[in-house]
Amino acid sequence: MKQSVYNSTAFSDAHPSREIASSPRISSASTPSVLQGQRDSPTPLLEKLCRGLTSPIRLLPDFLIIGAQKGGTTSLYNYLQAYPYIGSAARKEVHFFDRRSNLNKGLSWYRGHFPTRVEQYFTQRLRQQAFLTGEATPEYLFLPHIPEQVARVLPHVKLIVLLRHPVDRAYSQYQHAVVQGHEIRSFEEAINAQEASLAEEQASILQDEDYEHYTYMQHCYLMRSIYIDQLQRWIHLFPREQFLILKSEEFYADPAITLKQVLGFLNVPTSEVELRKSEYKPYYANHYATMDMALHKRLIAFFEPYNALLYDFLGVNLGWDK
Repeated sequence: MKQSVYNSTAFSDAHPSREIASSPRISSASTPSVLQGQRDSPTPLLEKLCRGLTSPIRLLPDFLIIGAQKGGTTSLYNYLQAYPYIGSAARKEVHFFDRRSNLNKGLSWYRGHFPTRVEQYFTQRLRQQAFLTGEATPEYLFLPHIPEQVARVLPHVKLIVLLRHPVDRAYSQYQHAVVQGHEIRSFEEAINAQEASLAEEQASILQDEDYEHYTYMQHCYLMRSIYIDQLQRWIHLFPREQFLILKSEEFYADPAITLKQVLGFLNVPTSEVELRKSEYKPYYANHYATMDMALHKRLIAFFEPYNALLYDFLGVNLGWDK
């Protein structure tokens, strides 16, 4: 199956100037403040203390998997961790840039989630292997103020995006919310409510940098599937060659081929034997009832103009018209 990769030659807009003002929100916090406000964290206190004390010698991420939610980000991240060249973050989703409470802890807190320079040195010099680290937080793609925050801190980071059929992605997010106990409405009822307030919600999230209401984030099924606006915000601030945009359906169909593309993008050496001998167990592969066909057809029509803009922007038709 042909895999779709959209990088430096895939976008139609010119890349603008990248002057970025210094951020008053992100600071290099002193070590004592690194652990502040983490009582609700599942990480043991001793480990948090160790990460805080060693943050000056810890790395910042070389890559971010920024979304989309329910597009295969967890599977891709876990497959990457199987390679000795890639060091794991303390957890897959660090949520540094999308949560004010974490931003206020400072850059030292963020560094505390990544491997140390000692591990990097050992891998690169003694084992003669490349060494990269990264994290995967799907909210980064969606929230409009995140790209500027990331550009200030990680201007050279590589950005990986998985885009899933917008109707399937929205329905999967809805089912996830139901399982988590965050949704009691039918899918059609939830969609009806969102269509009626879509413009208002879009305005609110653009105007308020701290618009991260948990309930809203759990229920924004339609907005999270409108990819064109999300991608444009990111590509306005980063060079095209720092992006790898993949189609989730192709990733699901043949994880080895997609993983080969990702590793190539990250300049990580691998072999066909390594790729094919790996087990690609899907993560969070939920099974649920098929969507009502009339509603599916209605949502195809709803996303059609947004998808048309996306296809024009990427220069590729993703085939999401049915």
